[in-house]
Amino acid sequence: MRCRVGLFCLAVSSCVAVPANSQEIRDGQGLLRAMHDRYKDSWYESVVFKENAITLNADGTSQTEVWDEALELPGKLRINRGAASEGNGFVFVDGTLTTFQKGKATGPRPFVHMLLVLGFDVYRQDSRATIDQVKGQGFDLAQIHEEKWDGEDVYVVGAAKGDLKSKQFWIEKKRLLFVRLIAPDEHDATKMHDTRFKDYRKLSTGWISARVEFYVDGKNTFNEDYFAIEANAKFDQALFDPLKFNETSISTGGRK
Repeated sequence: MRCRVGLFCLAVSSCVAVPANSQEIRDGQGLLRAMHDRYKDSWYESVVFKENAITLNADGTSQTEVWDEALELPGKLRINRGAASEGNGFVFVDGTLTTFQKGKATGPRPFVHMLLVLGFDVYRQDSRATIDQVKGQGFDLAQIHEEKWDGEDVYVVGAAKGDLKSKQFWIEKKRLLFVRLIAPDEHDATKMHDTRFKDYRKLSTGWISARVEFYVDGKNTFNEDYFAIEANAKFDQALFDPLKFNETSISTGGRK
């Protein structure tokens, strides 16, 4: 899940009506409810992992940095970029973001992390909360159609067929898993971000995308490859307190 804050989405006249968990999915709201209902009793409550964060430079070179991430659903994500002693990272908590550079904080500021909402929180929090978050970020939940993506049938919510400029999210039809988010850059609307969840693997009684790819205007600029993934880890809540960022660590004192 990319957490740089440059970070880190198709209409028909008739409704899409496909049964899933005895529900007919007619719009984005119905789809978000179906995602929740499919996994509400089985999805993990938390996950901790490491990742190779790979920056792809314009000159063809790349740089890799190891990040530690701790996620507690819904709405809490802590990231250490590099060694915890360097003081670099992010804390996302309840719709806010605080950024740390060499131990110094910037923020908090309002920030709804849509990859967190659609890839994780949707399965654990009340559907109404997810719907309100998605609508609040400007996605048109009345628009839905189907496409093929990586050989699978997917629902596309938020834009008309053939429109890759409007905010939209793509959900694999079979497993109701989030696979793609398209949205303009929050600072420069002429740039389009396209984020893809790949390599889904079973994790406990849920799923996790072990690879996330980030594209800007069609060019792959950043990738994340997850490893050492553990579901249902227990965290000290201080780990998600921005005021205690420099006092806690995911790999040491931040876990119970």
